[in-house]
Parts: sequence; C-alpha cells; structure tokens
Amino acid sequence: MPSNQINITLGTAGHIDHGKTALIKCFTGCDTDRLKEEKERGMSIDLGYAPCTISDLEVGIVDVPGHENFIKTMVAGAACIDAVIFVVAADDGVMPQTLEHLDILTLLGIRHGIVALTKIDRVKSEELNLVRQQVQEFLQGTFLEDAPILPLSSITGQGFDDFLEALKELVAGIKPKRIDGLFRLPIDRAFSARGYGSVIAGIPVSGSIHIGDEIVLLPLGQKGRIKNIQVYSQQSDTAQAGQCAALNIPQFDQKTVERGQSLTVGQYFKPSLWFLAELTLLPHDKLFLKNAQHVKFHTGTSQVEATVYLMQSEKLQQGQQDLVQIRLNAPLIAGPKDRFIIRTISPAVTIGGGMIVEAIEKKLKRSDPAIVQDVRQRADAVKTDKDFLAYCIKHAPGYIANTQQLSQRTKIAPGLIPALIEELLQQHDIIQLQEDQYVHSQVIKEIGAQLLTHVEQFHQQAPQSPGIPKDELARTLSLIDKLFDLVVSDLKKQVKITENNQRLALPDHQSEVPRELRDLLEKVEDAFQRKGFAPPGLSEVAQSLQIPPKQLLQLVNLLTEHGRLVPVADNLFFHTDAVERARQTLIEYLQKEKKLESVKFKYLIDTTRKFALPLLDYFDRIGLTRRVGYTRYLQNPTA
Repeated sequence: MPSNQINITLGTAGHIDHGKTALIKCFTGCDTDRLKEEKERGMSIDLGYAPCTISDLEVGIVDVPGHENFIKTMVAGAACIDAVIFVVAADDGVMPQTLEHLDILTLLGIRHGIVALTKIDRVKSEELNLVRQQVQEFLQGTFLEDAPILPLSSITGQGFDDFLEALKELVAGIKPKRIDGLFRLPIDRAFSARGYGSVIAGIPVSGSIHIGDEIVLLPLGQKGRIKNIQVYSQQSDTAQAGQCAALNIPQFDQKTVERGQSLTVGQYFKPSLWFLAELTLLPHDKLFLKNAQHVKFHTGTSQVEATVYLMQSEKLQQGQQDLVQIRLNAPLIAGPKDRFIIRTISPAVTIGGGMIVEAIEKKLKRSDPAIVQDVRQRADAVKTDKDFLAYCIKHAPGYIANTQQLSQRTKIAPGLIPALIEELLQQHDIIQLQEDQYVHSQVIKEIGAQLLTHVEQFHQQAPQSPGIPKDELARTLSLIDKLFDLVVSDLKKQVKITENNQRLALPDHQSEVPRELRDLLEKVEDAFQRKGFAPPGLSEVAQSLQIPPKQLLQLVNLLTEHGRLVPVADNLFFHTDAVERARQTLIEYLQKEKKLESVKFKYLIDTTRKFALPLLDYFDRIGLTRRVGYTRYLQNPTA
C-alpha cells in the first residue's frame, strides 16, 4: 500500500441535482457517474467512488445518489463513511432529500462534515446570503451546526480554495478506523475482469485483509482466496477498514454475488434473521411506530423487509427511543454496534434507526421483567468492548468463558481480548479460573448465594447430619470442580460456610442427633472401634446389637457423615482412628523404605489380606499412594 494512503472515506449527501457529482469531479478529476444510464439521464443512480489527495494523504470519496427513488443506495454508501460533504444548491436551498439525507447521516452516527453551498454562479449575492442563512437555521441542533458553510461554483471555480482548506481541516480531525478487528466488507458490487475472474468491491467496516488470505462469502457460505487487491484503484498487498477496495477472488462466480452480502473471515459471523437493537425514532411531526410494524431495514449495504417488535411499549412516538427485536424476511450479516436505518414500506420514508446490539436466535419474551432488564444491560454494555466482554463472561454457558468463545460472540478479534481481560482482572470484575478460563465475580457471588441456600435446606431436612457432601452439592449445582472449589473458597474466606470431612455446613449449624439414637450410635461406633484393623461386617453388628439391618445402615451412614467411620469399600467400614493409624504406619514405612510390596502391609498393621488390600486401594484413591503392579509408592514422597 502506498505510504500516502489513509483509511478514511468521505461521502457526499444532498438533494438530487445539487451538484454532488460535479463537485467531486472538480477536485478529484474523477467522474463518479460510471453507468451509461447515469450519463444519459444526467443524474447519479448508483454509488460512485473516487480517490482524493488532501494534504498529501489519499482518501476515498463516495458519491451517493440524491433522488428519493435511490435512498436505499444512498444508505448503502453513507453506512461506511467517516465524514460528509453535505451539498446544498444555492439556487434551490433546502429540499426534501436534503432533510432525509441529514436524518440518515445522523442515525448512522456520522459526526464530522462540511457544507458545500454549490451553484453560486446561478444566484445574486443577496440570494446567496438568504440561502446561507436558511442552511444555518436548518442545521441548528444537528451534528453539522458548527460545520463551515462554503459557497462555491463547479463552473467558475469560485470558492474552491476555501473549500479545499476546509477539507484539509476536516480530514486532519478524523481518526482513521482501527484495522486490528475482524475483517468484514459489506459488498457494494461485483464484476468479472478478463484474466482475473470475479472482483468484489466495497469499503471494509473493520479489520484488514491480505493477498493470499482465505475469505468467506456470506450468507452463501462459500470460501475463496484473495488473489489481487486494489485500493483507490492502485495495486496493494492489503485492504483496510475504511478504504475503497476491490478484491479479486477467482473462486467466486460474480453472478451469485450481490450488494448486501458480506465478505468476512473465519467462523465469527453467520446469517441471522433476528437482531436485538436500540432504536430511535426521528423527531418529526406525526411520526410513530407501532409494535410489530413492517418496515424496510437497512444496514451496511443490505436492504430487507422486516418486522419491528418493541420491548417496552405498544407504540413509539416521534423522538422516542426503545429497545427492539427485529425479525428480517431474509437473513443477513451484522455485528454489535453496527448502525441501521428503518423506512416505512409505502410510501418509503425514513422514520428512524439506531444501533444493533447483537444477533439473537429467536424472539425474546418482553413480558418477562428479567429478560427486559437483561436486554437493557446488554444494550448498555455493547457500546464499549470492555463492558461487552465483561457482560459475555457473566452470561457465558456454564458460567465459564474462554478467548475463542468470547471472540465468537463479541466479534472482537482474538488478539485484542487478552488486554481487555487483563483490565477486567485488575478491576476484579472477573476471576481467572485456570489458563484461558474466566468467570465473572458477580457470578461467583450469585452461585455462592445458591450454594448457601442448598446448604440451609439440607440442614432443615437432615438436622442430624453435620453437613451436605461436597460432591453431591457440586452435582446439584452442575459445576465443574475448579469453579465449585473457587466458590467454596470464597465463602470460607467470608466465614459463611465451614467444611469438615468433605462436608459443608453453615457456621452456626449444630447437628441434632435424636436422643433415642445417641446410645445406639455409641454402641455401633464402639463395635467398629474395638475391632480396629479387622472391622465387623454390617450383618455381624446388626445381629450382635439386635438392630434391624435398615436401621443399622442409617446409623452407619450417620457415623460416616460425622467422620467417625470411613467407607473403605462396599459394605466395609473402618473406624476413623484405625484409618489414621494405618495411614501413619504406611507413611513412615514408605518414607524409610521408599516402596512397599502389597502383601507386606497386612503384617505392618497385623490384620488379614481381606482388610489390608481394601485399605491400600483406599489410600490409592485418596492420592496418598500410587500402585505399580503389586508395589506401592508414596504419591508425594515429602508428605
């Protein structure tokens, strides 16, 4: 790319026959009316493009048609410009499309521009002063109210020096579009070039693309590879957001490529029929929008009929704003923060526009206050990358998000996400669970509240139990171990929960064993404690204590919950004291001898193989030892 090229695009706007095309031809030398019909009719029908050198910087110019029948084309051209040359003819003054074009520019978020008061050779000085005053009054309260109004003539050249100086100041005050995002180009047109094949033209709205890169044509889903690039009609290795670009992609059939389709990369975008959006109605008399009203919907270079569903009212009045759901009659590509325009079906009049929040899978229930609140939060968050990233982490499936998932939803390039993540971590808005896994701090609090509720309910249902088993609670909450442990750790730090023997309880919980069971519990515990490393079977205990087997199982489970018995294998329980003595014996031996042949363990604790081997297997399971064949080693030799 030549060093003097800059990714800024200007656009014209204004009523038909106010001299937009002639003005561009005067200061660029380019005739943007390229179609035969345009030449014959003397008016612009389609978008025209021209390069323009300003202060040794080459920028792009988009010339849009002014006729009311081509408003959809005007919207397609204005959607990707950085600033406007707003044209009003001195012999006509403000006309219907002057107003509609200004409305469209405002709704599209254009904030920079100058005003060209053309055809001054056709009026006297008194008339010029009057029309200049009219234009000033017309622009009051708009983004152009402080813009310079520059009288000029494309016939005599009068006023062009001042116009070009203002143009230089305009370009100097514009910040070029960022080029580190995901590449996306709303297609303006496609044609076939002899010896090259299909060429697709338009202005990328984000990112950059290079020769050799793979590209995707949506909504068709076809893939191709870029063979050549032209920017401002010059050969280039790359095309960037904000530049008039033509991409040579031989794999595509130009007959299937249409204005309104998009070129993008990877799997980040997909066609959608539903969009959540923030809509503002223009502040003109008698304008309104009913819930479920059919409209023409414009975004990028796309136009499709659609139905607008209001989220918070049945009717939107002039100048009002609402969150809306838009159901399109045909799928298209759009991303968060894209601007859009809506027009009535017949007669076709621009009535409003706004910002797309994001594509959604289906219609949301506006009768649900929680959904409406979430939609408000989402619309606020999407306006800045960091806030939207935080929102997406908070609402991630399974509570956990990684870089790829976040990039897919936010449409933020993966390379930009780590810096945003770091900011959120420093602000303690999110927590890193493990490498490339993040959870929102508010989610930790919300899960913690759910966890405490489950623990409290467990205490009410089983007051005799010391607490709910951790693994049972993790399954109930459908949490992975890392996240569950993080929530529990956070609650422990706040002294909102206690843990004992892999069970969780509220700090003030005291297990209430019924008085009639206390004596039996002591007898059952004593039966296991006395037998040490050769504990009795359940049937033996039931028979010796004359306790029904079902009741004995309840007592044994209760002792297990209180950490007095340890389930070593199916129907095999050891007293906690015996397990601890066996553990110490095993550790001391292995620290000294480094390994233990399994058969030797029964001699170390003076028991039989029947009890020694299940104990060894238990120590393997809890991570104390590891087994290699028939030999045991300490899992952590320094233990």
